[in-house]
Amino acid sequence: MTMRIVVSVKYVPDATGDRRFAEDLTVDRDDVDGLLSELDEYAVEQALQIAEAADDAEVTVVTVGPEDAKDALRKALSMGADKA
Repeated sequence: MTMRIVVSVKYVPDATGDRRFAEDLTVDRDDVDGLLSELDEYAVEQALQIAEAADDAEVTVVTVGPEDAKDALRKALSMGADKA
């Protein structure tokens, strides 16, 4: 039987970028690059290590967010996740 590991990841604004706030006091994400959360990157790496040690395992990453949140999934896939 295949072990399935699911990791929930977040797409966060780059903390080193120029942050601006919209009129409703939310972060204006249009002008800020986003990236995979550093903690989520660690979680994906740990899931990959567990999967590598298992005989039959796959890692799936999921996220909820704006259209650009797909970039977080792409990063996790580039790290070695099997599905997004």
